[in-house]
Amino acid sequence: MTLQTLPTTPFSGQRPGTSGLRKKVAVFQQAHYLENFVQALFDVLHGTDQPATGLTLVLGGDGRFHNRTAVQTILRMAAARGYARVLVGQGGILSTPAVSAVIRRHGASGGIVLSASHNPGGPEGDFGIKYNSANGGPAPEKLTEAIYARTQTLQHIATSDCADLALDTLGLQKLEATDVEVIDPVADHAALMRELFDFDAIRALFARGFRLRFDAMWAVGGPYAKAIIEGELGAPAGTVVHAEPLEDFGGLHPDPNPAYADDLIDHLMGPDAPDMGAATDGDADRNMVLGRGFLVSPSDSLAVLAANATKVPGYRAGLAGVARSMPTSTAVDRVAKSLGIPCFETPTGWKFFGNLLDAGQVTLCGEESYGTGSSHVREKDGLWAVLFWLNLVAVTGESVEVLVRQLWREHGRCVYSRHDYDGIATEQAHTLMAELRAQLPTLAGTTVAGQRIAWADDFAYTDPVDGSLSQQQGVRVVLQDSSRMVFRLSGTGTEGATLRVYLERHEPDTSRHDLPAQQALAPLIGLAQALARITHHTGMHTPTVIT
Repeated sequence: MTLQTLPTTPFSGQRPGTSGLRKKVAVFQQAHYLENFVQALFDVLHGTDQPATGLTLVLGGDGRFHNRTAVQTILRMAAARGYARVLVGQGGILSTPAVSAVIRRHGASGGIVLSASHNPGGPEGDFGIKYNSANGGPAPEKLTEAIYARTQTLQHIATSDCADLALDTLGLQKLEATDVEVIDPVADHAALMRELFDFDAIRALFARGFRLRFDAMWAVGGPYAKAIIEGELGAPAGTVVHAEPLEDFGGLHPDPNPAYADDLIDHLMGPDAPDMGAATDGDADRNMVLGRGFLVSPSDSLAVLAANATKVPGYRAGLAGVARSMPTSTAVDRVAKSLGIPCFETPTGWKFFGNLLDAGQVTLCGEESYGTGSSHVREKDGLWAVLFWLNLVAVTGESVEVLVRQLWREHGRCVYSRHDYDGIATEQAHTLMAELRAQLPTLAGTTVAGQRIAWADDFAYTDPVDGSLSQQQGVRVVLQDSSRMVFRLSGTGTEGATLRVYLERHEPDTSRHDLPAQQALAPLIGLAQALARITHHTGMHTPTVIT
């Protein structure tokens, strides 16, 4: 084995988005593309050419195509950088919440997550990389911007010429002077779940014949769900389906929402439906929960968990506060008000919850994009959310649907939907948003498409912990009846731009709680088209995806 210093030249476009650097696999397969980003990361973390003496790095990914190759590359570079120890998941596998758990439980200096989350996999699919800091959470913007700046000035990379390590064999191996420990990817996360939830109550629930269908979507959540739900909690074999992580996710889109989890929805809406359905995404940080014949929105899911948190062992002492991303519905705000606890509204991106969690200001947090989590890690956690729901069903004796309807009766229903317009030419998308922003100073008090606008702004967030300012986080338009629309461009795709339009209307009348969401939101949908001139700018008459 020999340490090597190799010349390189910068690549354009290596600025991380809201969830790291994501590109097509073919882009990452270019010589030195991954190496440049990792070298820039190490240079920013440790100072140019300074060793990572005495530090521990966690490494793993969701198992998608190119994962194993990337793991070997990063191991060589970590050894060249002088890391004392690298903890890598067996087979190169670690779910995103598990990476956070391992960092925190082992006192690591940080971790590298290899995933493009819910984006498609395979040779023609997507790949991604992001760094999580010592608190277990995604790197803050200040760090990711410094990494990007460094990628533009790189002249060399440091690595080793050693052979590939045996990733499938548990135990300690040596790479240069670095100890590489291949760990059970499930163990630390499972231990954490046992500390939070009443496994005996959930075990008794399954013993009484409760039926769950958990769809792992051929992704990394499968091994975790099999080990805990079937292995420890006694659910019948076959409860967890599509459980083997495949490099191409079985050719499917591993995104747990009504557009892509159609198999799960068909089972839960069928004549022999189980009591509950659940799914996790590509890297197992997102979740979807369903009752028999009943869909649960992510916003309602967060609100139900907050309203009932003290029924679960890990949260019996109560919640310090809650937080939601700005586009997420205001259902949890209403719960927080009734509980007398603060509710924080942040930009989209889990990293914005990190400071609040570290400061002890919030306990639960969530996003409308099927992400929910708590102070136990610094990532959203799909399996955690499913276990929380199972624990509530077990101790209350109520069904998923009843728990949601209890929320609606007490706080009203926040009727909610997201309309995605995918694959828009980037220039056109930015023109649409610029035109919207130009209207903001004159919108208040006007009537558009029959709807009276109370106020409108471009959301900006000042972090209450460190004072950092994040601007242009999404255009908000709020009507006199408190209905609202949000327009923002997504930062998680790899091709073109995605316009997301979020629509919400509060409905206190219980006789209208079963009105289909798109029908209840029809006036807002018309207003969104009129305000943003979506068809004019994109040529699209209908959304690509409605959730």
